[in-house]
Amino acid sequence: GTLGWFYGFKLHLVCNDKGEIVEFMLTPGNVDDRKPLRNKSFNDKIFGKIYGDKGYLGKDLFDKLFVDGIHLITKVRKNM
Repeated sequence: GTLGWFYGFKLHLVCNDKGEIVEFMLTPGNVDDRKPLRNKSFNDKIFGKIYGDKGYLGKDLFDKLFVDGIHLITKVRKNM
């Protein structure tokens, strides 16, 4: 058989409570979802609570954001 190739991108959006986009970042598809939030220039417009899916779970990221005044809220994985 032939080996298929796939190369994708992820669009990371930060929206405010009105649904307006306040920041965005485009990354290759193989980049960890949490990487943009570790980038200070990406999250410097964020404050208060942010909501993310299970791809954003991680105590180290939670702690880093919390120190900057950002409360990360995600669902819990079943195996936790």
